[in-house]
Amino acid sequence: MFKQILEDAWNALLRNRSRSALTMLGIVWGIVAVTMLIAYGGGFRSVLLNAFNSFGHSVVIGWPAQTSEQAGGQRAGKKVRVEQADIERVKQLPIIRYACGETVHDEKVESGDRLIDGTVRGVCAEYGEMRNEVAAQGRWINKADMSERRRVAFIGGKIYQKLFAGKPAIGEDITIGGVHFTVIGIMNRKLQMSNYFTSDDESIWIPFTTAGDLWDTKYASVLLFQPVAPQFEKDAEKQVLAALADRQQFSPTDKKAMMMMGQEAMRPFIDGITIGLQVLLLFIGALTLGIGGVGVMNIMLVSVDERIREIGLRRALGATKRIIRLQFLTEAMVMMLLGGAIGILLAYVIAAVTPRIPMLGPLFEDTSGKGDIQLAITPMTVVISSLVLIVIGILSGLAPAIKASKLDPVEALRYE
Repeated sequence: MFKQILEDAWNALLRNRSRSALTMLGIVWGIVAVTMLIAYGGGFRSVLLNAFNSFGHSVVIGWPAQTSEQAGGQRAGKKVRVEQADIERVKQLPIIRYACGETVHDEKVESGDRLIDGTVRGVCAEYGEMRNEVAAQGRWINKADMSERRRVAFIGGKIYQKLFAGKPAIGEDITIGGVHFTVIGIMNRKLQMSNYFTSDDESIWIPFTTAGDLWDTKYASVLLFQPVAPQFEKDAEKQVLAALADRQQFSPTDKKAMMMMGQEAMRPFIDGITIGLQVLLLFIGALTLGIGGVGVMNIMLVSVDERIREIGLRRALGATKRIIRLQFLTEAMVMMLLGGAIGILLAYVIAAVTPRIPMLGPLFEDTSGKGDIQLAITPMTVVISSLVLIVIGILSGLAPAIKASKLDPVEALRYE
């Protein structure tokens, strides 16, 4: 039965080819709008998430401050300092995967005849994985560099341009605070939305142990740690604070003693922005497609008026109201789906020929394109667009279908 209804719907569209084609044109335009807006929203979200994740993998930064509560006979206002013994205690916590102290100092950095002011950061070997420091050339600091106190340096992308202006740098010497270091790696350019002290692109990293050759490293500037899984971030913060409190004799509930910033705590904010934009773009696209749906509804209502006698004859020959409703609803859906298929194919073509849309690239002076929006039609994009199309198609065909099914057979046969 459905096959016959489908054939009848197709023949009805062929009888008015020009009208059907023009109506489908509105559907094609609408589905292209929906698909491209969804693709833009997905690209926007991808760029922001990549910039957010470039800060690190579920890393928490802790700034030692001063106590605000009295505990163990200690008055409030005691200054908290992070020593190596504190870091070792934090490493022993089962919930912690990595822990690392970081010491930071501004130094004069020299290469040949070039002299710049640079932010030098003494860190551990695990820091690179925690903070997502990916080498474009060379390598990151390893455990041997730490244990042997090697004078090696890993430099950010902008530092590389300032010191070497694009020339080979791996294995070359630079002078930091009057001490010679060998460049072992150059960081891939980072388009990060957040940083501390200074951006990673403008930083130089050396082993924490070696930093003692340049300045006093008894106390770390900050404490970094990574829980065994992102969902344990809050629990990890509490346990780290308790471990430090136990050793330094302050209240384990005194959050002001160690100010912590967890990456996962910021994720809902990023998700709120990106998902909110995607929903807004989907709504705008659906409204555009809805205009095409209104066109389908109008044409189908006209078709009902033109085919009143046909409807009466079908009813007289035994067709039920359900069959009549299904007949006109199928005609509307055939028109919608055919226009939708053409529109999605057209969207693929448009996405393929559309260049990347600038977003973070100009802000970070990056020409690689990884900070720009790439319009990509994913299977999920097609699924969402198709669902919107089907919903609007059903709503567009429902009114004409109901009107046709409610016609009185006798009056319809008498209609002139």
